[in-house]
Amino acid sequence: MTPADRLARLIDDARRVVVFTGAGISTESGIPDFRSPGGVWSKMKPIYFQEFVASEDRRREAWTRTFNGTAGWTGRAPNAGHDAVARLVAAGKVSSVITQNVDNLHQDSGIPDERVIELHGNASYATCLTCGLRHELHHLRPAFVEDGVIPACRACGNIVKTATISFGQPMPEGPMARAEAETLACDLFLVLGSSLVVYPAAGFPLLAKRNGAALAIVNREPTEQDPYADLVLHEEIGPLMSAISPPV
Repeated sequence: MTPADRLARLIDDARRVVVFTGAGISTESGIPDFRSPGGVWSKMKPIYFQEFVASEDRRREAWTRTFNGTAGWTGRAPNAGHDAVARLVAAGKVSSVITQNVDNLHQDSGIPDERVIELHGNASYATCLTCGLRHELHHLRPAFVEDGVIPACRACGNIVKTATISFGQPMPEGPMARAEAETLACDLFLVLGSSLVVYPAAGFPLLAKRNGAALAIVNREPTEQDPYADLVLHEEIGPLMSAISPPV
């Protein structure tokens, strides 16, 4: 039985699948893996949340990175892995996608917003840190790029930040609660492209396993949770998932 066959059987036998994605699913779209050697954080020091809030200079640096594309978080298209997951959602096999990524590619692949649980936020738009109002980046860009005006909330005038969860920023309570509920309700927890080293997000696979769900991990490199999984595949995600997902 091929690796694809083994994973396909687990998915076929499951009633409710939760997919958990990390940077490895998006590297096939050309988005860099931030934490690996040669990744973004090895070349560019992250700006901590407390720094962003306290320092105008750090806010300016953060917005410069956003608008010149230094971080590389957005602007790519979904790949075969994203499309395959979207087909599984559309077929009713996958109840939700829990993601550590901020690139919006699951939504761009056609998965409804309400089925995507973003643990680390989203880099494709911004929000006010005080009132929570959403701001589109294309509305904020001209004033910053042309006049150097640091974005502020159009409603309350307070600090605006991309909707990502920065280092030092509290995890979002709503998405974390939804992710826990989905994890406890599934009978197959499928990890795609996560090294499973960033907590608390990386705690969900083991929570699913302890609750009786099967655990499958697809990742290019080994993870610390491989010994607990029912199936571990070191495969490219796009080709593998395309082989087992429903046809278009």
